[in-house]
Amino acid sequence: MAYKLLALNIDGTILKNNGRLQRETKEAVEYVKKKGVYITLLTSRNLLAARKVARALKLESELITFQGAIIGKSLNEKLFEELIPEERTFNIVQILENFNCNIRLMHERYSLGNRTKVKKNLVVKTVLSSGDPFFYPTQFVDSLGDVLMDEPLAVPKIDVYFASDAERDEAAAVLAKAFSTIDMIMHPNGKMEIVPQGVSKLTGLRRLGHYLGISLKEMVVIGDGVDDIPAIEAAGLGVAMGNAPAEVKKVADWVTRSNEQLGVAYMIKEHFRKQQRPEFLRKLKMKR
Repeated sequence: MAYKLLALNIDGTILKNNGRLQRETKEAVEYVKKKGVYITLLTSRNLLAARKVARALKLESELITFQGAIIGKSLNEKLFEELIPEERTFNIVQILENFNCNIRLMHERYSLGNRTKVKKNLVVKTVLSSGDPFFYPTQFVDSLGDVLMDEPLAVPKIDVYFASDAERDEAAAVLAKAFSTIDMIMHPNGKMEIVPQGVSKLTGLRRLGHYLGISLKEMVVIGDGVDDIPAIEAAGLGVAMGNAPAEVKKVADWVTRSNEQLGVAYMIKEHFRKQQRPEFLRKLKMKR
């Protein structure tokens, strides 16, 4: 099988734990690109932060961001966008403010969060890893509900942090009864992402594949999180990082080294080494 698209998660996959992008990873991505493979980033990050990583990798491709809610090269060049409408965003916040949780409304240009103290380290880590604050600033307010009353906001994603998985699941049950038009993505350590119904990394891949004329079976997906599982399962070659949880490794076709051990570069050397450019394969087929 000659793979035509490589989709890479960012955090925990191409970046090391300190947020650095290694030279070996850049070289491996360039190696695949020269073989005529389309390379995209598949991330829960905002588009501005993902674009910054893409520039470091010398990629000009469409990026799947906000868990698939926005696909595009830039904020001015979007292939797809789906938002949680203003009124629904306000109503979700009204429910969440009854729980002890950190809420972050992830607008395309900035994030807006409440000041509730739940797990400071988790939220601070997320703020720092979401990208350069100059490009994607974060503002904190005492009451999101009060702010949204005066300045309604439609967003592609809402991040919520609870002190425990049990508290998160309790809030999720309330939201599920109140709204049939949202999906909730659960993460370890009490984190939840709320997106428009039908939005996911997998549906984002499908949309991009349809646009490019590339099927899921012609794609390679490399990821490390539970939110990567559907895309890893559906891809022609699904790869889990060595640092991924057991449930991610279980569905993968192949498990590479960890992000600290340059697992993406290792996987690319192992699997793309013998792959020829699609143009060469077409000529070979015509000669036969």
